[in-house]
Amino acid sequence: MADGGRKHRVLVVEDEDNIAIALDYLLTREGYDHDRIANGAEAMARIRATLPDLVLLDVMLPEVSGYEICQTVRADPALIGVKILMMTARGSAMERRKGLALGADGFIAKPFELKELRAEVQRLLAAEPGS
Repeated sequence: MADGGRKHRVLVVEDEDNIAIALDYLLTREGYDHDRIANGAEAMARIRATLPDLVLLDVMLPEVSGYEICQTVRADPALIGVKILMMTARGSAMERRKGLALGADGFIAKPFELKELRAEVQRLLAAEPGS
C-alpha cells in the first residue's frame, strides 16, 4: 500500500496481449490499481493524466518506442516520482545500459518469471520517490 492506504498505481504499456494478460493477473493478485495501454503513442498522455507510481514499459511498441517514452518521462519535472521498469525480449547488456542511461529504474528481460517481476515491482515501489 502507498501513503495513506492508497493503492500503488501501475500503468502497463505493452502491445502483446498474452504478456499483458499475465501482468494483469499478477498486478490484480498483488492488489495494485492498474491500467494498460497497447500503443506507445498514447503512453505519455496516459502517464501525465494518471501519474502512476510505476510504469511497466515495453521497449518495442507501435509508433513510439519505450526508450522514447522513458526519455520523455525523465525530461518532465512533473513526473519525477514515476518509476519505470523496462521490459524487452532483447535483454542484452547493451539494451539494459541504454534503458538505464535514459533513466529507467529497472530492466527485465522477456520472457520473465512472474516471481522475478513481482520482486522487481515491489523493490521499485518500496524505493523513495526520486531515489
